[in-house]
Amino acid sequence: MPKLLKIGIAGCGAIGSTLAKAIVTDFSKQAELVGLYDSDAGKSSQLSAKLNKVNLCISNLDDLISRADLIVEATRLESAFEIARKTISLSKDVMVMSVGGILSYYKELSFLANKKNARIFIPSGAICGIDGLKAAGYARIKKVILTTKKPPKAFLGTAYISKKKIKLDKIKKDTLLFEGNAVAAIKAFPQNINVAATLSIAGIGAKKTLVRIMASPKIRRNIHEIEIEADSGKIFSRTENVIHPDNPKTSYLAVLSAIAILKQILQPVKVGT
Repeated sequence: MPKLLKIGIAGCGAIGSTLAKAIVTDFSKQAELVGLYDSDAGKSSQLSAKLNKVNLCISNLDDLISRADLIVEATRLESAFEIARKTISLSKDVMVMSVGGILSYYKELSFLANKKNARIFIPSGAICGIDGLKAAGYARIKKVILTTKKPPKAFLGTAYISKKKIKLDKIKKDTLLFEGNAVAAIKAFPQNINVAATLSIAGIGAKKTLVRIMASPKIRRNIHEIEIEADSGKIFSRTENVIHPDNPKTSYLAVLSAIAILKQILQPVKVGT
């Protein structure tokens, strides 16, 4: 029998839970879930129970990494870099979901991964068009613009909104909350604009990628529109995301894109770049 890929998950919220279930149910012939870790031990314990798996709860990150061939980071921006760095340092592969957390350290992690013969996987997340953007990058890309539209309540609790004294409950029409490059967008909206980091890494970088963030009271889904102008032509994509059933701040497609990456890793046929 072929060797099973040993996978550990750091972060047992909506994303980590969905991935764990997929590994156990859909990829059991190619992979083995060997550990669950969360800073809130109760979450990993609850997830282990739901999966009917014993001995999956790991008390610290180092033990999780030592058990696995691949670590899935599904925590938060503040933790992503350290999890990725530790994993790669031990010559293990890592899949990063909190992409905004590694954006500033991407070159450093790439250098380390090359040195340690490890791989970094970044799912396309809640947007479409990444394949076309990467292909266009082999010629010349002139501009990349991301316009994100969300219902006003999606921005509740954001420090940027409080600082600007924006009254979300008073918004009655499409309102531009922010316009700037991806670096500034991620700082202002760390929980809302993870896709900007992915787009930046795949394309022309965070300083050159333009981001517009809008509050739209008439919509019920998170919408991401991407405009790319390159020597190879123009690309326009629009993704209307259904929210994850267990977390209104997470797009369901973002989790499914991670499952698709797992499939690419585990199966011999790979579609797209």
